[in-house]
Amino acid sequence: MDDPYQVLGVPRSATAEDIRKAYREFAKRWHPDTNPDKPEAEARFKAISAAHALLSDPERRARFDRGEIDASGAERAPPGGPGGWREWAESSEGARYRSRGFDFGEHAGPSGFEGEDFEDLLSRAFGAGARRAGPRRGADIQLGLRIPFLDAVRGATRELVLQDGRRLSVSIPKGAEDGLVLRLPGQGMPGRGEGAQPGDAFAVIEVEPHPLFRREGRDILIDLPVTLKEAILGARIEVPTIEGPVAMTIPPWSAEGTRLRLRGRGVDGGHQFVVLKVVLPQGPDPALETFLRGWAPRDGSDPRAGMRAP
Repeated sequence: MDDPYQVLGVPRSATAEDIRKAYREFAKRWHPDTNPDKPEAEARFKAISAAHALLSDPERRARFDRGEIDASGAERAPPGGPGGWREWAESSEGARYRSRGFDFGEHAGPSGFEGEDFEDLLSRAFGAGARRAGPRRGADIQLGLRIPFLDAVRGATRELVLQDGRRLSVSIPKGAEDGLVLRLPGQGMPGRGEGAQPGDAFAVIEVEPHPLFRREGRDILIDLPVTLKEAILGARIEVPTIEGPVAMTIPPWSAEGTRLRLRGRGVDGGHQFVVLKVVLPQGPDPALETFLRGWAPRDGSDPRAGMRAP
């Protein structure tokens, strides 16, 4: 698996917000639904989701940065080679495991382990089998969980089927956004060796688009078609919201694009904004045509003023 930082195009010093923004940008660009004629889009999208799942979890990101797990989340031992554990422990990657002023008794030199071979110390501490592979925690797994828009904003419980056929009940928190990672402790791959702990499963939320609603942070937006009469004279109409329909007043002389707020009808204290879209009558309307032929704006305004070429 490729380096997750490279997959998301961010440096290793990237903040959590940098990672989140990069993921959202790439996920929208490579989502299979928006790339039906590009077979490589699905693979690219899965790689982007996996990279985000690892880097968005502080603990797993730190373990990856320390070299304890690979890009797939699987445990990995220090690099081998002639130097073995000693060479790795004395390198910059292994420096954090060196002693810093602790007294190890008669075997400890000025820097901690200098008077004793590192492998011998492991053998003394953990028994003669320390050089052999001991219990190893199972690998983490990453799964995609596609949920309806309303389940994301309202909260819901969904069933997730793992590759081995296990079925898990997953609680979707209210207000879940695209890219949210849910950790399912102990539901990953089984560990190796007696007493080894299983890995974790990480469900990456993918929110399906809704035919009416869209989201901006905690706010919900909806485009609402209105007639010319309703826009000019005003009206009392019913408007869909994420919790059901409500009545709303359209003020007289509401122009195309007017945003009306329904306070508290968004997500977690946010609002819903209704964007008016004025719809003309379908087909000829002789009465309206006759009226407009004899009508002119009272103020004489020109809606295209300022648009003339020099």
